Amino acid sequence: MTVWKTSMRNFFAHKGRMALSAVAVLLSVAFVCGTLVFTDTMNTTFDKLFAATSADVTVSPKKAEVDDLPGTGRPESVPASLLARVQKADGVAKAEGGVSSPSVTVVNSENENMGSDTGAPTIAGNWTRNDLRFMEITSGHAPRGPTEIMVDADTAKKHHLKLGDELRTIAATGDITAKISGIVAFQVTNPGAAVVYFDTPTAQRTLLGATDVFTHLSLTAEPGVSDVRLKQNVAKVLDGSTAYKIQTQQEAADANKDSMGSFLDVMKYAMLGFAGIAFLVGIFLIVNTFSMLVAQRTREIGLMRAIGSSRKQVNRSVLLEAVLLGIFGSVLGVGAGIGLAVGLMKAMGAIGMELSTEDLTIAWTTPVIGLALGIVVTVLAAYVPARRAGKVSPMAALRDAGTPADAKSGWIRAGLGLVVTGAGAAALWSTTRVDAASDGSAFLGLGVLLTLVGFIVIGPLLAGVVVRALSAVLLRFFGPVGRLAERNALRNPRRTGATGAALMIGLALVACLSVVGSSMVASATDELDRSVGADFIVQSGNGDGRPLNRQASEAIDGAPGIDHVTHIKDVPVQLTLPGGGKEKAGLVASEPTYAQDLSRKPLSGRLSDAYGMNAMSVGSKFAERTGTEVGDTLTVAFEHGRTARLKVAAITSDESALDSGAMYINTATVTRYLPADRVPLDSMMFAKAADGKQDEAYAALKKAVASDPTVKVLDQTDFKQALKDQIGQLLKIVYGLLALAIIVAVLGVVNTLALSVVERTREIGLIRAIGLSRRQLRRMIRLESVVIAVFGALLGLGLGMGWGVAAHKLLALEGMKILDIPWPTILAVFIGSAFVGLFAALVPAFRAGRMNVLNAIAADG
Repeated sequence: MTVWKTSMRNFFAHKGRMALSAVAVLLSVAFVCGTLVFTDTMNTTFDKLFAATSADVTVSPKKAEVDDLPGTGRPESVPASLLARVQKADGVAKAEGGVSSPSVTVVNSENENMGSDTGAPTIAGNWTRNDLRFMEITSGHAPRGPTEIMVDADTAKKHHLKLGDELRTIAATGDITAKISGIVAFQVTNPGAAVVYFDTPTAQRTLLGATDVFTHLSLTAEPGVSDVRLKQNVAKVLDGSTAYKIQTQQEAADANKDSMGSFLDVMKYAMLGFAGIAFLVGIFLIVNTFSMLVAQRTREIGLMRAIGSSRKQVNRSVLLEAVLLGIFGSVLGVGAGIGLAVGLMKAMGAIGMELSTEDLTIAWTTPVIGLALGIVVTVLAAYVPARRAGKVSPMAALRDAGTPADAKSGWIRAGLGLVVTGAGAAALWSTTRVDAASDGSAFLGLGVLLTLVGFIVIGPLLAGVVVRALSAVLLRFFGPVGRLAERNALRNPRRTGATGAALMIGLALVACLSVVGSSMVASATDELDRSVGADFIVQSGNGDGRPLNRQASEAIDGAPGIDHVTHIKDVPVQLTLPGGGKEKAGLVASEPTYAQDLSRKPLSGRLSDAYGMNAMSVGSKFAERTGTEVGDTLTVAFEHGRTARLKVAAITSDESALDSGAMYINTATVTRYLPADRVPLDSMMFAKAADGKQDEAYAALKKAVASDPTVKVLDQTDFKQALKDQIGQLLKIVYGLLALAIIVAVLGVVNTLALSVVERTREIGLIRAIGLSRRQLRRMIRLESVVIAVFGALLGLGLGMGWGVAAHKLLALEGMKILDIPWPTILAVFIGSAFVGLFAALVPAFRAGRMNVLNAIAADG
């Protein structure tokens, strides 16, 4: 009980000094809990949506996938005659044919895309009674013919659509223009998809190209008939046909959930990874806090030992304070995490992905995980300072409080840190010696981990060297005040090293990713300059893998000022390998002009021969893995087509950032083995301008595809900028997530300075008494803060660039051979770190300047 009372008294006596450590715990726990609540809520939203949209039993094509975007632009279908057969199954109350396609673009009369800009699909289909399970017509009526269309209420609200407005739907089979006859509202949360409905014959013609097919059949069970029983009855009627997939409502919902689950899992674990980084940074803050509090209470602890407290009691007392800190920060963090999740939901709503707070899901495991993480991490961080407190002897009561017990880093620690850092450097060096990127990834991960740990361990040693060097450059201009700041930073290298290391972690990741991203852009740009002979690239601007519609391809073919156009198609096949094994692959089908538009180095054979009838090429990695040589014959089964025996006419080098691993074939060969309606649409197109007509051709191509806002015509400059923008956007998201770790690191600098001001109260009083002005005192603390921040930045940027260079060596094996160090970004981060130091010192410097000189001199520490 005495230990508990002592811990409580000390905790509340120093609550102000522990506040920033509590904030670090709060932020880290909030990020974890916020991530869990947000992703659980998304799962709940999609679960409700998929459960509501699924019929009691659904019959669909066997090869249809939930997230399928077929190369033909038309979904897989079942014959309409199947509807009459399944209606005869026992237990079927009603059956209806459904049509649904995500391969459409819907534009208004101003040719503006009405789809979501968050990546959610635009879905077109027919209005059926099954849709009444989750939809309600709120105004107007369902479409009654080819001139009418119905749109969901969320899309109508977002784009200010009303009854009578005209919408044009662009599908693989052509365009159709119709007026809005009704607006329909989701009865469950719509995460952001844009949905339009036609009457059934129009949907079949527009989306499937025929009126005798459906994408699925929706069956409703009679009262008392379970979904499982109905499924069995339908299977009997279909005589166990393997051409169809029969799913209960739960099975259909689970299939949809699985398709979304992988994306949600990646997002969840990525965010939790950044939360883990924030926790790691927070450990340094907590260690520093308790180390300084223990140092400041040296006399107090010595007196406790003198009157009979054992080492274990002192140790437990400090650990109990850590438990109280962990509980306090974690409880607030759980609440803040729920608020963060709601904030994320509102932010997603602002960009078009609707998540209702009614679906807010807080699993019992979320607060448990948050509390457990916060308390465990806090106690672990306080363990070393607690052991140090337990070792304080009764004689310490005779010494001045605040005398640092770790003024120098031990030689053992320094030696161990150098060994670990050396091992990490060796692992990074090994990364540069491998012949395959997959072989080097383990070396890279090990090297990153060991060098990070090594730098943390030798932080005190580096602090002594780097801070002196920085002081010679930065602080000598400030005279005696600068020298005082230098000595303050050096008086406890372990503390300075730990504070700088907290900032180092976040900045190292920023530097590494900056080098990798910049090198990827530079490599791709160089590859474009060297390999791409085409003047223009035409592709879908949605970024969802959807092929170009037929109208756009035909319009490009007819554009003036063009020397030639190359149509590129992705053709799924199954290969029978020389050894007898089978594997799925994709062939790149095009005209022979593709070899002019994109230069690929043949290692064996001639690429032009691969465009002959019944010929193909393979990539060097495939050839090496399977033992394929020029002249071999591969058995190629075309999906939905016939099987061909194709001669390998060329093996191309895979040391390329573009088209690495591609297998080329002539489109004429594809059309020989695939029915006309199964030949894929163009995945992209290349165009070459006639001599001297680049500007004319560019304008003509833009005009040719102007009717479809999702089709983009890019010259090489446009394409390079688009690539740079895509990588830049990804890096911005990562930097945003890393910002939490950097914020926690900044709190660590603030806390270190604040506690060090308290620790040096008498010293500050004395130097004020002998003539140091308040302004000089504040400047001294600011300079100390800047030096610590710049020290952490130098370590982080140097370490991160080393990681980036090693990672680039692996990218080089995948064809991205240009190493580009983004010096402007590195310099901006370095300068920003100095401003971070200034910002972190504002409050501690202000508090130090307000101290009463006589009271400070009389203080006990």
